[in-house]
Amino acid sequence: MNTVITFQEHLSEFLEKFDDLSRRYDHTINNCSELGSLIDAYSKFITDDRNKEAWEQLERQESSDLNQLVVGLRKKSALCVAIMEKYRAFKLQNGNVEMTDYFQNIESCIEKEFGSFRVTSKSKVLLVGSGSFPMTPLLIAKRTGAEVVGIDIDDEAINLGRNVVERLGAGLNIRLEKALVENLNYTKDVTHIIFSSTVESKYDILDQLHKLTNENVVVAMRYGDQLKSLFNYPSRDVDGQKWRQVEKILRPDHVFDIALYKKA
Repeated sequence: MNTVITFQEHLSEFLEKFDDLSRRYDHTINNCSELGSLIDAYSKFITDDRNKEAWEQLERQESSDLNQLVVGLRKKSALCVAIMEKYRAFKLQNGNVEMTDYFQNIESCIEKEFGSFRVTSKSKVLLVGSGSFPMTPLLIAKRTGAEVVGIDIDDEAINLGRNVVERLGAGLNIRLEKALVENLNYTKDVTHIIFSSTVESKYDILDQLHKLTNENVVVAMRYGDQLKSLFNYPSRDVDGQKWRQVEKILRPDHVFDIALYKKA
């Protein structure tokens, strides 16, 4: 029981720190190092096998306080990852590209994003939740030559992301737009769709996309279940008449896993 109590105390401490650092964001790089260290520590915490048993014991208690804590951690950690991307974009504007453990963890898995459904130079890729430092569009476009479109609902993220693409991906076929999927005029042509793991409404958007996309589209849904659900929005059941899961890519050492969907 002491292990469970200690584990829950750690979660509360993480939430308190995320909440504090998100409040201190002032559109400058102040607090950048402190937030980077916190996100790296949290990434290691949720991928540490030693924490799995304590999480499972805690989850069995079905406490409303725990549910509130988990929801708070998801929201605040997602917000802080978005802020960390902004810090990274600000630093790039000043000529400094810094790679934290968290970003290395994300980038190391992008090549295997679609499993056997390869992206080629003829592919058209849509990323939902592109953020301020659009690593996925840059890496996909650079390595495959595919056309990549990233969308986000954050004005600052789109502006910073465009600056990053201009500096690191000049000449690549990348577009970033502030838009909702229902307002895109090229969705029928998209061959591959990626959802960021920190987009809360990703499964609702997936449901919307069924009637907006072509029959051969492949969707890579980044998610985190169990312990990883503390840092990502978890997987959900889908409407079996619309989508079917064709592959699940589990990566114990990474902060999220991937579920691949095709139309039913």
